[in-house]
Amino acid sequence: MKRKQQTLGSTVSYEGVGLHSGLPVKMTLSPAAADTGIVFRRRDLPGAPEIPATPANLSGTNRATTLSANGAQVTTIEHVLAALYGMHIDNCLIEMDRPEPPVGDGSGAVFIGLIRQAGIVEQDAEAHIFELPHSVAAYDGQKFVAALPYDGLRVTFTSINPHPLLGTQVLDVTLTPETFEKEIGSARTIGFTWELEALRKMGLGRGGTTENAVVYSEDGCLSVPRWPDELVRHKILDILGDISLIGPLHAHIIAVLGSHKLNGELSEQILALKQDRAD
Repeated sequence: MKRKQQTLGSTVSYEGVGLHSGLPVKMTLSPAAADTGIVFRRRDLPGAPEIPATPANLSGTNRATTLSANGAQVTTIEHVLAALYGMHIDNCLIEMDRPEPPVGDGSGAVFIGLIRQAGIVEQDAEAHIFELPHSVAAYDGQKFVAALPYDGLRVTFTSINPHPLLGTQVLDVTLTPETFEKEIGSARTIGFTWELEALRKMGLGRGGTTENAVVYSEDGCLSVPRWPDELVRHKILDILGDISLIGPLHAHIIAVLGSHKLNGELSEQILALKQDRAD
């Protein structure tokens, strides 16, 4: 299942507000040379510092994925990373004039649309797909995420939520650009009214609405879900965004009540295996 590296065919831009900051931001996606990887550039800061999307630059996993390097940081970047990863874009420069990308509709749909608008170009170099040699796992009480050897990329996620409209949700999907775009890419962030109040007291969630998040009250839903199991689909989107930091991967990822923190810990273990193979 080898493939060539891919980048965008042209430069595309999008403007919106950040999910947590609520601040206006312009984001531009541009083609990049083979073996560049995904690189963020903060063009609002002196010298326009760059932040490569690598595990070494992971600096936070509390409610969002944050990367820091060269005196700059970007946060809540898991959705744009998931879109690039799911669509097999290996090399891309992401320029922003704020630390947080636009929330769009709370899913990866806007970013998938930008990728489609820009076009996808195959490059001469082979994609460096890591074949997982053996299983690894990260645990946090009843929560866990594990990765097993697999010929391709497959994710199985189980969510258990006491809300009467959610309950237990399980989804198993083998990821290709086609299945990602159809089954995962448009799944939005899930929120609860009591969480949103707490977030806003902390200065977060200022860009959230009932349209760019699926918001549940104690016994109802204030939004119109795109799927009955949109929650578990979005959890898979988050996993893809988080594991994208380690590059193309063949594995079967199995998660129960996962989190950004666990995704980060799993990525560290996979990265260690990848480095051992390279030595």
